[in-house]
Order: sequence, then structure tokens, then C-alpha cells
Amino acid sequence: MYVIVILLGASLLVATGFLLAFWWAVRSGQYDDTYTPALRVLFEEKSVPTDTENTTKPSSEIQHGG
Repeated sequence: MYVIVILLGASLLVATGFLLAFWWAVRSGQYDDTYTPALRVLFEEKSVPTDTENTTKPSSEIQHGG
């Protein structure tokens, strides 16, 4: 019989935790924009080149042997 009381208390504690997490998510704006993320997959992002070895240096930085 005591197990049921412990399980009820634990389940109420977990349910309260989930309710507080949901309340925090709503208050922080997690559910404000539900339309844009669905369209984001349709548009290409402009990628930034990450290869720094093949970039050209300005002529002022090039040292000439002499």
C-alpha cells in the first residue's frame, strides 16, 4: 500500500516538472513562430568559404625575394 503512495507522489512531482518546463517554454517565446521553420528548409543558405589556404592575399602582404 505504501508503494502506491510513493508512486503517486513521484508521478505528481514529475508532472509538475513537465508543467513548469512547458510554462517556461511558452513564456520564453519558444512557440511564437510556428510558420517560418517549416519554410526554412525550402531556401538555400549562402555558405561561407571555410578554406583559408587558397585565399589570395593583397599585394601589400606579398613579400618579394631580393
